[in-house]
Amino acid sequence: ESRPHGDVLRSREIRLVPVAELRGLRVGPKLFQYVIKVIVQAIQLLYTMLTIDQPSYILLQNPPGLPSIAVAWVACLFWRSKLIIDWHNYGYTIMSLNHGRNHPLVQIAKWYEKLCGRLSDYNLCVTNAMKEDLWVNCNIKAVTLYDKPAPYFKETPLELQHHLYMKLAKDYEPFKPRTESVSSNAERSAFTEMDEKNGHVIKTRGRPALLISSTSWTEDEDFSVLLKALEDYEQYINEGVKLPSLVCVITGKGPLKDYYNGLINKMHFKHIQICTPWLEAEDYPLLLGSADLGVCLHKSSSGLDLPMKVVDMFGCCLPVCAIHFECLHELVKHNENGLIFRDSKELAEQLKMLFLGFPTLEGKLHNFRENLRASKQLRWDESWDQTVLPLLGQNE
Repeated sequence: ESRPHGDVLRSREIRLVPVAELRGLRVGPKLFQYVIKVIVQAIQLLYTMLTIDQPSYILLQNPPGLPSIAVAWVACLFWRSKLIIDWHNYGYTIMSLNHGRNHPLVQIAKWYEKLCGRLSDYNLCVTNAMKEDLWVNCNIKAVTLYDKPAPYFKETPLELQHHLYMKLAKDYEPFKPRTESVSSNAERSAFTEMDEKNGHVIKTRGRPALLISSTSWTEDEDFSVLLKALEDYEQYINEGVKLPSLVCVITGKGPLKDYYNGLINKMHFKHIQICTPWLEAEDYPLLLGSADLGVCLHKSSSGLDLPMKVVDMFGCCLPVCAIHFECLHELVKHNENGLIFRDSKELAEQLKMLFLGFPTLEGKLHNFRENLRASKQLRWDESWDQTVLPLLGQNE
């Protein structure tokens, strides 16, 4: 639904092949509709994969794996290629969020995923916990390849921050300046001010804190947790705690967006503004690199994958508050690069602690950011070269 990043579109090494989405099938029971959709998708995908140039490897991300694992395996037989499955989660656990774990469709998907997953030549996964689960429960041997941020996820220079805020201010009220500029030569946003004579940019005094979260608006993220924490934060300010106003930006598209927008519209904050924009691929990393704090509400459907949004935030040296689940500790180190919370009350307490005295005092926030800067984490291409290329080379 969104335009790929410009680097992808400009690359001569990448060819995008769109597959038409099946729409308008409303005949018969839902199970029948689902079966027909899978069959049509399998035919479309197989036709597409048999008409491309012969590949040495076919790299498939799972989920979604139904029907793509089986189709990719058939294409590999045809081309005499190697199949690599990149396990980011289990598709059947995502289906179970809607249907329940005992639903026939979920059980079929679970059987299919375990059976077809063994057809691959190599397997990558995103956590050590998933690596162990694949071996114990599916007899699949995998190599852990942690998600890493792309090179363009980095801290945003102040001048670029200002241009981004001015761009967003055209469409979104929270980015507009709170007061009129004292100087006629100044161009202002809610967070920055630029002297138009010399182009010098500064952060405005008394600016709000910028909180950002991203989501696909699905069942594995309960945004009522954040909304309740924001209500508590507003109450802290009303009680006299010295906290800044907040601009809370929640980016993304998904099926539950309208539902949560309805809840947001019923909330009447004095010190908090919430907006839910859809950002261009180039603007999203710029906003992460400009924010003061990231919030992650991703709860893994399997308990075995890690949220990519936190990986990207860490690439921008952005500290994070993330909701707890089983293997989150493989990414978020509590009290080192962020904080882990379990409910809205704990999140509200963390927001109060982190933003107390902001922007003059940035104790924990500053420490977390410095720790992220000092960590010098690998970028995606370096991680791939270290982990995947030797795997492929030794099996040639």
